[in-house]
Amino acid sequence: MPQVAITLAEGRTPAQIRDLMHEVHTAVLRTVNTRPEYIRIVVHEVPRTHWATGDVTLTEMDAARAEQTRVAADEYSDQSVTRDLVTATDEEQS
Repeated sequence: MPQVAITLAEGRTPAQIRDLMHEVHTAVLRTVNTRPEYIRIVVHEVPRTHWATGDVTLTEMDAARAEQTRVAADEYSDQSVTRDLVTATDEEQS
């Protein structure tokens, strides 16, 4: 009787988790000589604050990634404003 344990960080929808269980079940059924009703799949969801890689929690990684995105968006916005100012100045001079 195959039993598959999957550990995920929280954040997936119930539909995503159900799709995952279905796909894993299908793979086990296809590759192991057993009956479908004998396959057990357990999904454990772990809070992102309780999962760390390299002494950085997933929550901390998310925050750092969000900050990088914000800074990049601010830089892009600043470049757009500069382009608009340069274009306006060019048009005034012509």
